[in-house]
Amino acid sequence: MPSASPFNGPGFDFTNQVRNAFILEKGIPLPKATSTGTTIVGCLFNGGVILGADTRATEGPIVADKNCEKIHYITESIRCCGAGTAADTEFTTASISSNMELHALSTGRQPRVVTAMTMLKQYLFRYQGHVGAALVLGGVDSTGSHLFTVAPHGSTDKLPYVTMGSGSLAAMAVFESYWKADMEREEAIALVTAAISAGIFNDLGSGSNVDVCVITAAHTEMLRNYSKPNERVEKERAYRFRPGTTAWKSEEIRKLVVSEQVTPIGGDAMDTD
Repeated sequence: MPSASPFNGPGFDFTNQVRNAFILEKGIPLPKATSTGTTIVGCLFNGGVILGADTRATEGPIVADKNCEKIHYITESIRCCGAGTAADTEFTTASISSNMELHALSTGRQPRVVTAMTMLKQYLFRYQGHVGAALVLGGVDSTGSHLFTVAPHGSTDKLPYVTMGSGSLAAMAVFESYWKADMEREEAIALVTAAISAGIFNDLGSGSNVDVCVITAAHTEMLRNYSKPNERVEKERAYRFRPGTTAWKSEEIRKLVVSEQVTPIGGDAMDTD
């Protein structure tokens, strides 16, 4: 087993694998990263791009967040859906968003979707899949509407409709059955909602609500919690107790704001006499 080197090069540092192996030998399991068992989709329509995502984040068998946001901001007319390790998708898209803004400032032009795709694929390929971010990138620029998928290893696809994540097969079945070219806005939103719902109800890692993002040349509209197919029903019994049900022996109110008295000493603070 290689020994840990004190000299760190650029990029990720894997010298902690020596420490991790030692910890595993002692029988202590390593912590697991929070992964979003996800359904993310996108499709082109007559006038722009529509992206969709569910809102469940899982930590193994545990639902870590019921209403997380998986559609990330890149530029005003470009958005990116993320599946995989939650931290990787958030920080990767935030980093590329910053680079896109710098690119726009240096060129004096609105950045294109293919530029964001190139930055993402080069970044992910550099780390050979160790950054667990599977992405659906969509947007509108001067050349038209574009939709890409970016795999964690850096490979990309450009298609009229795409799905990624653990619920991608269920969502793709809906697209393969009902997608058609030049759909109108409402028809495309309904199709994206149906595709995400298929992932929600057929994949244990996906769940909760449906987020939709409509991107056109004029503006971008983020429809947060557009559909809520899993709203909790009202419980049959309300567990409320009358005031005074639980008795207490004493009550003490403590002031958390500390006040102090300042006594000024005579003379000007800047006086050096």
